[in-house]
Amino acid sequence: MAILRPLLVTLVLLGLWEAAVRLIGIPAYILPGPLRIGRALVDNRAILAANAAITLGEMVLGLLCGALLGIACALMMAFSPLALRALRPVLLVAQALPVFAIAPLLVIWFGFGLASKIVMASLIIFFPVASAFHDGLARADQGLVDLARLHGAGRMALLRHIRIPAALPALASGLRVATAAAPIGAVVGEWVGSSAGLGYLMIYSNARMQTDMVFAALAILLAVALVLFALIDRLLTRMLPWAPETGNAG
Repeated sequence: MAILRPLLVTLVLLGLWEAAVRLIGIPAYILPGPLRIGRALVDNRAILAANAAITLGEMVLGLLCGALLGIACALMMAFSPLALRALRPVLLVAQALPVFAIAPLLVIWFGFGLASKIVMASLIIFFPVASAFHDGLARADQGLVDLARLHGAGRMALLRHIRIPAALPALASGLRVATAAAPIGAVVGEWVGSSAGLGYLMIYSNARMQTDMVFAALAILLAVALVLFALIDRLLTRMLPWAPETGNAG
């Protein structure tokens, strides 16, 4: 029953969209109807599937690299006050500098291939993972920290046995946000310079006024992003069943 309501709402909205397009007489190159987009999905399913696989690979690799970089950065900031002072500006710059602005430079530096797309996705994913995990590490129960110090626990022992377990729910939240943002870096990279992928297919189709293909690629991108998010969310929920933040997410 939980899935029937959003499905019904979606069908109603698509029906209203199709009716509006037909009644108003909007040209297909401006706004195609859902039926026309559906035909584009079916007729070009092989091309869409091949390009979707490329974009998905860029998203997954970018998510992996960005998450690992963010986790390492948060751990260093939690372990060393010197690292905190040095890396905090990096976090701010990574968030304040739009990846759209530096995308052309990244393509020049890393080429038109997979590397530039992974770097762009990693830059977007890095900040939410690092900031959420570091915030969780800093908010560990001070009573437990003081008790461990009384028993002779060093900085590394505190980090391993108290701070990291306490910060895992925050890390899971950061990973969820990062997963939702993962398509941005991959698609922007494909817009700027690429010869494959859903972003490239959108630009290619848009230049030829094939608006139905643009919408078809967008629909596939949305489906890929939702599936990836659902998989990551389910994985985090199973890995951290004891955490309220993750237990309620599924």
